[in-house]
Amino acid sequence: MRTWTLRRRLVTLTTLVGVVLVLIAVVAATVAAQNRNHLDTLLDKTGPLRTSAQGLQTALLNQETGIRGYAVSGDRSDLDPYTEGVAAEQRLVAVMRPLLDDEPDIAHQLDRIEEQAAAWRSSVAEPVVAAPDVATARTFITDQARLRFDEMRASLDELQQQLLELRDTVADKARNTGNTLVFLLVVAAAVIIVAGVALLLSLNRVVIGPVTDLADQVRDVRAGDYQRKITGIGPPELSRLGADIDAMREKIAADLNEVGAARERIEWVNGQLQRQAEELIRSNRDLEQFAYVASHDLQEPLRKVASFCQLLQRRYAGQLDERADQYIAFAVDGAQRMQRLINDLLAFSRIGRVTAGFTEIDLDRVMAQVSSQTEAAREYADGELVFHDLPTVLGEEALLTNLLSNLVSNSIKFRRPGVPPRVEVSARRVGEEWEISCADNGIGVEPEFADKIFVIFQRLHSKDAYPGTGIGLAIAKKIVEYHGGRIWVDAEATEGTIIRFTLPVMAEAPADDEPTHDDTTTGVKEVAA
Repeated sequence: MRTWTLRRRLVTLTTLVGVVLVLIAVVAATVAAQNRNHLDTLLDKTGPLRTSAQGLQTALLNQETGIRGYAVSGDRSDLDPYTEGVAAEQRLVAVMRPLLDDEPDIAHQLDRIEEQAAAWRSSVAEPVVAAPDVATARTFITDQARLRFDEMRASLDELQQQLLELRDTVADKARNTGNTLVFLLVVAAAVIIVAGVALLLSLNRVVIGPVTDLADQVRDVRAGDYQRKITGIGPPELSRLGADIDAMREKIAADLNEVGAARERIEWVNGQLQRQAEELIRSNRDLEQFAYVASHDLQEPLRKVASFCQLLQRRYAGQLDERADQYIAFAVDGAQRMQRLINDLLAFSRIGRVTAGFTEIDLDRVMAQVSSQTEAAREYADGELVFHDLPTVLGEEALLTNLLSNLVSNSIKFRRPGVPPRVEVSARRVGEEWEISCADNGIGVEPEFADKIFVIFQRLHSKDAYPGTGIGLAIAKKIVEYHGGRIWVDAEATEGTIIRFTLPVMAEAPADDEPTHDDTTTGVKEVAA
């Protein structure tokens, strides 16, 4: 037996224990089936039978009470207990009869009670009900009638006693089978304990000892001694396991050498990436500084050029030939356009550079300012501005005013010919963000240009068709991103343009994933021309 493998030992022990447990399980299953039948009889037969028998006794008593009450008062309503008792008796007997198929003695007793009840009704109850007056009805309430009913009650008591004896008999059988099941479980537990002890002793000698020795060798390798050779002892399986672990040790040692070389290369690459990231940060800072300085410092010479071009235009208008007037007009227009471009570029570069800090901003109040700023354009276009109850957010009021003003102004500017513009600003909560929408009925944006319109100085129309520098939405995008949000064009809009942007919800705002505003929100503000 010492030459047996671990697998053979375990299979032999498991087979023996399995055979014994299967035999115990077969016997236990048979006893359990008997126990279940006894319990089913207790729960599904004796219990309902006893309950129905008690109900039957109550139904018969109600019949007698109703007949006696009617015989005394002559009131037909006093017959209600009798009528209900008869119906209850029929219902209960119908419930009891299927349960007594295997109990002929009890079924015979129930038949006897039914016969006695029918005889009492035919000799007493029905004549009382059919009597023309109370005096006649009382003549049927005699000692003989009372004796008949007492006999029926005695039969009911005997039925109850038979049901009680049936319950006790079945309960004893269930108790005996239950005790047998407990005994079988104890035997099974004893078999399992003995098998467990035998298995533990066997494992301790042929598994735990060799595995402990193997683990000690593996710990030496884990401590850094990758050149230590691992040998397996004990059963053939553990010897093969030791050889496999030693092969893995050799592979790990080789891989560690490669990892060390790779780590050196990665550290060098990370250093290069760190230097490039720092260079990019410095370059972006320099570019922002350049844009700010350039746009700021170009203001003065450009104002001088624009001023003198305008002086030339006013002083020499009509004194030179038509081509000279045209050239001067071109120069004035170019200087003014350059001045607007530089002003917009300066405003773009200032976003995030000069800050007064975030405060709580009521967007309804901001929209009131936007309404005032765009009033002239709305009056000219006969437009309408509608904004719902907007939330309070953290941000810079000047930047948020500029953001909403740009969106509303664009909606008014890019209107459809002959159609009065209508702009609607609303908000809803989505998770931990406010989603704010600016919707209009204008010319709309083609889906392929949805991202292009947020690029600085990017125009989709000529300056003759729609004036402007093309920087408004780029400024809007930078303001939204500065406040920790995002902005996009709703590609699913069926009419006009819907621009949506998000702003973070303040920490103290109530959590609610449902939209806070819809078309039925109270407090809607409309500003028309």
